[in-house]
Amino acid sequence: ALAKVPALGWFQYVVFCGQMELFAVNQDFEDPPGQMSSRLVFGFSAYKKTQFSGWDYGPYGIPGAERIKNPEVRKKKLNS
Repeated sequence: ALAKVPALGWFQYVVFCGQMELFAVNQDFEDPPGQMSSRLVFGFSAYKKTQFSGWDYGPYGIPGAERIKNPEVRKKKLNS
């Protein structure tokens, strides 16, 4: 089945995954584990909070959703 996928399809898959890793879903070392945000990268410079980046991901990975503020509710949802 892997040989049936055209080379352009593999290229598209690799580029999409690379963009997600580099820009769209970034784990900042200052944030708690699992708290993702976006960033904008030019060369070796990363911009976390700009007009085009800096989105935070809320519950279930929804961009721009409000995070669960109550620690008890968050613990219960994470454990279920």
